[in-house]
Amino acid sequence: MPLLKTVIIIAMLAAVLLVPSCCANIGAGIRTTMGDEVVLSGTCTSSPFVYIFLTGPNLPENGVTLQDVSKRADRGYFTKVSVDGDDRWNYRWHTGSINGRLDEGTYTIWVVDAPNDRSRLASADYKTISVTLGKPSITVDTPGGTGSMDLKSDPDGASVTVNGESRGKTPLRLGSLRPGTYMVAFSLPGYRTSSAQVTVQGGAVSEVTAKLGPETGSFFVNSTPAGARVLVDGAAAGFTPLILENITAGSHTITLEKDGYAAATRQVTPASGLRVPVDVALEPLPATTAPATTAPAPTRASGLLPALAGALLTVFIALACRNSRYR
Repeated sequence: MPLLKTVIIIAMLAAVLLVPSCCANIGAGIRTTMGDEVVLSGTCTSSPFVYIFLTGPNLPENGVTLQDVSKRADRGYFTKVSVDGDDRWNYRWHTGSINGRLDEGTYTIWVVDAPNDRSRLASADYKTISVTLGKPSITVDTPGGTGSMDLKSDPDGASVTVNGESRGKTPLRLGSLRPGTYMVAFSLPGYRTSSAQVTVQGGAVSEVTAKLGPETGSFFVNSTPAGARVLVDGAAAGFTPLILENITAGSHTITLEKDGYAAATRQVTPASGLRVPVDVALEPLPATTAPATTAPAPTRASGLLPALAGALLTVFIALACRNSRYR
């Protein structure tokens, strides 16, 4: 039976769960808080990709992607993750940046070696793990008046949520807050979401500046035949097969060149936390042959020259004979 292992790491809670290598469902689970980052990793020897989907409260029965609860697995949408050369895969799940709402409760993450939803798992190898999501807790101090938060981000314009509720964009000042601990998340398109626990004290201002790093992804560029030169946005990057890491958000132009083949160009956009495959079949150039050459046809001028030469010779001989007669 193909081997498929799954490792779940909850970075915020510093807890590690190792899933056994059998293919039965796993009953044990973990607890975390919305806004935490969950790192999924493991090994798969039966497929170059693993396909991940989520089921749980108020979600479609056959599952949805981890990034967007409106994209259903039974309609062909999965969180697709590449398996690298040593049969390992890795995915970072930002629970605070999901498109759509997840309610509190226990969810099941499914890791499958084929693009099969929950209703079509009989022919696939898969693993499951339960994850219980809860709201961030608030620790309330003894009453002493309200406090405030001064929230900034680099760059500006990040959307701010406090304990899961949208509060505006940075720079932002929030006042009349009861003392306690709040979960604050900053999100900006093209950048990784940043989360922080902020403690508010009565009569004080809590200042937070979030430095947002750009979202990056990776490409796996392959060609048929292999050994093609790879250019990314015009800059040489190596030869196929090639893995390109830390690709910034936005569309990129990938060009493949190889002697004897037509150059091929693709426009590719990275996906955060995913390795996007770029497979190109190069077209051979048509064989070239030298044009046939033919002897030039004789021209009228080339035929006239010998005739003129003969006539002049006849006149010369006649004059010579005439002169000899008069001597």
